Amino acid sequence: MVRNILLTPVGELQVNCYILYCEKTKKCAIIDPGAEPEKIVRKIEGLNLTPVFVVLTHGHYDHIGGVNFLLAKYASNDIKLAAHEAEIEMLANPMINYSIMSGTGFSLKRPDLVLKDGDMIEISDELKLKTIHTPGHTFGGSCYLYDDKALFSGDTLFLESVGRTDLHGGSFEAISRSIKEKLFTLDGGLKVFPGHGPHTSIAHEKNHNMYLN
Repeated sequence: MVRNILLTPVGELQVNCYILYCEKTKKCAIIDPGAEPEKIVRKIEGLNLTPVFVVLTHGHYDHIGGVNFLLAKYASNDIKLAAHEAEIEMLANPMINYSIMSGTGFSLKRPDLVLKDGDMIEISDELKLKTIHTPGHTFGGSCYLYDDKALFSGDTLFLESVGRTDLHGGSFEAISRSIKEKLFTLDGGLKVFPGHGPHTSIAHEKNHNMYLN
């Protein structure tokens, strides 16, 4: 792991929630808080961090279940929700974010920071994320690049696999194109932190991902 990235697997589907923080200011972003928000809070408070963003790779319920709790918990920090513009409908609709299927249908507000491809999320002066729009798992699925240190790939790219494409907004053609044209052009040594399972690298996936060869 990169030193200023905390991994917290949450929920029945073991979504990888990441806390990316600035070692100087202690400001942090919470990426994909899918469930168990109290567990995430304990991690944050353990390092005395100040959350300023909740960042979503996409809008499926297993990645967004803890968002409303965390936005309320850290409202005094002026915490902001960030997601791609093409995910707004999914966040607001329990039918297509699939939370209705889990028995606890819920929706999220419109993101405070509505993202497009290439947009930057400024966590602090020293810590920024670049938005890479990677449709295919969902319409607005996005990855986030942290300098040359890490790529948060959500459910777009996994260790030797890719995200499922049989749900609302899914397309195998689109996800393949997203990965090959936008992710495989990044440095091969870049560490990839996916939405589920162990981390990998761009080079490993280029050489070993059978879904893309």
